[in-house]
Amino acid sequence: MVVCDSKSEGRAQGRAQRKWENNGSHHRKDVVPDLECWCISRGGCMQAHFGEEKELRQRFMAPPVSGLRELRRRRRELRSRMELLIMETQAEMCRALADLDPGASFAIDSWERKEGGGGISCVLQDGEVFEKAGVNVSVVSGLLSEEAARQMRSRGKSLKAKDGKLPFCAMGVSSVIHPKNPHVPTMHFNYRYFEIEEADGTKQWWFGGGTDLTPTYLNEEDAIHFHKTLKEACDKHDLKLYPKYKKWCDDYFYIKHRGERRGIGGIFFDDMNSPSKEEVFQFVKSCAKAVVPCYIPIVKKHCHDSFTPEEKLWQQLRRGRYVEFNLLYDRGTKFGLLTPGSRIESILMSLPLTARWEYMHNPPESSKEAEILEVLRNPKDWVH
Repeated sequence: MVVCDSKSEGRAQGRAQRKWENNGSHHRKDVVPDLECWCISRGGCMQAHFGEEKELRQRFMAPPVSGLRELRRRRRELRSRMELLIMETQAEMCRALADLDPGASFAIDSWERKEGGGGISCVLQDGEVFEKAGVNVSVVSGLLSEEAARQMRSRGKSLKAKDGKLPFCAMGVSSVIHPKNPHVPTMHFNYRYFEIEEADGTKQWWFGGGTDLTPTYLNEEDAIHFHKTLKEACDKHDLKLYPKYKKWCDDYFYIKHRGERRGIGGIFFDDMNSPSKEEVFQFVKSCAKAVVPCYIPIVKKHCHDSFTPEEKLWQQLRRGRYVEFNLLYDRGTKFGLLTPGSRIESILMSLPLTARWEYMHNPPESSKEAEILEVLRNPKDWVH
């Protein structure tokens, strides 16, 4: 189980969190060093402890969920490396967003799940640039609920339980950014790892994730930049991955009852367990490292654009579509709501502060609003 290995470790983590908060870590904008450069000291000397704590404060938004002792003990295991990656991705995105909205600050909320594990929620609300921006990390373990197991089996997974029990470990980083300006698109990303132990002791594992863009108004230059950045990350590993996961993204974010996509896509994948665990992890790492460069330049470009009340109204209507997809179709939301002990506030962090529904609203033909609807109904190839 990916949790602290003793009560004393948990108390130490609590003291570390309070010290972290007192030092105002959520206002820091340090450059985060590369993950592979971080080495957890084996020594027990006080100097090493303080040096490690200082470096961690520069790297992350809060102490790691699993605790330093557990990460030291398992530092070569993929689960520990994945936890460090999602912690680092959270910090990189939070600091990039904070740089763009210096008058606002992230509320940092470390939480525990009594069934096993916990998480770190970082949420900024009512800023000058971002109406709501959340970047969450969770590292949870326990027994898979019957509803969650049923959902996974419906995707073709053969899960053999022992006495009806399926131990699992899941971890991931998830983010949704809702800007104030309707000319700045909403962005979502999620990268996760899942592991289940079956009745005979064998473990099924897989990765999932993706990054996608939801603009209120279409800007082709922005769409090309976003998709090209993601394609470059995929192409480092296999030229077939971007077209495959781009199509999967267009298909996944389809709002069936509306006949349109949530946004202009990006990449999406799930149940990825080949060619090897290490190779898939490296692919996920490349995708996670592409999140900031694919989105932040777009925010910088448009965050001070002027807009009309009519454009703001259209943004609110499009956010209504965002809410519909997340509550009706999104796998992550469904899994979270079906998992005992889940933190509902963190699961519903993806929803915007404001949205609107109007009866029979149809934009005029040849309008900018109609232009984005055409792309949502008929996805485009943005990189060829």
